[in-house]
Amino acid sequence: MTEHLDVLMIGAGLSGIDAAYHVSKAFPDRSYAVLEMRESLGGTWDLFRYPGVRSDSDMYTLGFSWKPWLGKKAIADGADILAYLREAAAEHGIDQHIRYQQRVVRAEFSSATARWTVTVERTDTGETHELTAGVVMSTSGYYRYDEGFTPDFPGRADFTGQVVHPQHWPEDLDFAGKRVVVIGSGATAVTLVPALADRGAGHVTLLQRTPTYIISQPGTDPISHRMLRTLPTKVAAKLVRGRYLAMHVGFYEFCRARPREARLLLRTLLERQLPADIAFDEHFKPPYDPWDQRLCLVPHGDLFKALRKHTVDVVTDHIERFTPAGIRLQSGRELEADIVVTATGLNLQAFGGASFAVDGRDVDLRDTMAFKGMMLTELPNFAFIVGYTNASWTLKADLVCQYVVRVLEHMERTGTRIVVPRRDPGVPEAPFLDFAAGYVLRAVDDFPKQGSEEPWRLRMNYFRDLKVFAASVDDPALDYSDPVPALSTAGEVSA
Repeated sequence: MTEHLDVLMIGAGLSGIDAAYHVSKAFPDRSYAVLEMRESLGGTWDLFRYPGVRSDSDMYTLGFSWKPWLGKKAIADGADILAYLREAAAEHGIDQHIRYQQRVVRAEFSSATARWTVTVERTDTGETHELTAGVVMSTSGYYRYDEGFTPDFPGRADFTGQVVHPQHWPEDLDFAGKRVVVIGSGATAVTLVPALADRGAGHVTLLQRTPTYIISQPGTDPISHRMLRTLPTKVAAKLVRGRYLAMHVGFYEFCRARPREARLLLRTLLERQLPADIAFDEHFKPPYDPWDQRLCLVPHGDLFKALRKHTVDVVTDHIERFTPAGIRLQSGRELEADIVVTATGLNLQAFGGASFAVDGRDVDLRDTMAFKGMMLTELPNFAFIVGYTNASWTLKADLVCQYVVRVLEHMERTGTRIVVPRRDPGVPEAPFLDFAAGYVLRAVDDFPKQGSEEPWRLRMNYFRDLKVFAASVDDPALDYSDPVPALSTAGEVSA
């Protein structure tokens, strides 16, 4: 017998655990499972093991609304976040519903049965099996977990040292006393560079093609920690979460509305921390406005401390080619290296790379449009979670999960079993992620579209989204219906 589940989540990271909590609490009698292609839960926070890996969002908003973060660190490292996720899953029995080493390769929906038939591949054996589900939620994010992005550098095969991508950091990598060049300028690079220097690397060079906006933030927050220690936990958690939300959303809106003033403010804050021998304009002045790409967060200013100690330096140039001894730059300079770390980004992948079909017809995701950044036209009984690019991922996950629960409650009240967004042909298309980061631009054409107006527009403002997601689930854009019996070849309704 093919196993049937009421709700199926795909991915056991932040989003999957959040979805499992909301669905199981709202519908304790419904069956559910979380499929995870890797050997353990945690998603990003279990995958990345490079030195210094940490959140680039504060834990008071990255943590779940239903399990307040009580740790002292406002910016937590990967191990602490993973422990928090494991604890959250265990406390609510979610860990008992996670099935590991199972990757969804295809999902087919039948309007006659109001069910998805999901083909699952065992990542350890390659065997496949099928199960059915009433509702499917993609909670795997949009990163490709089996490979990171590395440009095709000329001469790489000539390099006699070791080349490492942070997504696949070797546990036994010995960098003590060695010369390390980290290629990149994003969050991973600015995390790795001071961590490697602090943990014994001989010298570390941050090699970037283009500067990135960087801002320091204290790694701990005594005010928030004191509130959580002295006030009732639920009250304190709401106050602390609201405080951080106001700060982050306010700063983002300021940057977008007044980019010139934001540039000046960020420059003033950063120049105070740079040693005199490092030129700001050359190495820390991006050619774009703040929040055209995500700002890099540096807790405790650790990167700037390393620059002042001269255990780290920064080079802004283009790579001409790898050489046996290191990297030759277009300026003619050569950087000698024992280890090169390619912190050059990630690859994006829509919904874990699974294919979809409805009533025997394949659905091209590029032809679909996202409703409230959480459901897709053409795909019934399907929802997904994609977090904010300018704030904590979990904030959006919470809103999506709460809306999904309300949709399912509405279907239960009305006796309907199918829901799907119906596209308004008059709404112009826009890219799914309106973000200028390289990893987005490389893959955005393979993703669904968003629209130019609500409810088809993907907002990046939590306070605006509170209103959008609080609206009635009996939305004109949502089509609720019952199964349509299939016709037999004789033209009769099949049993």
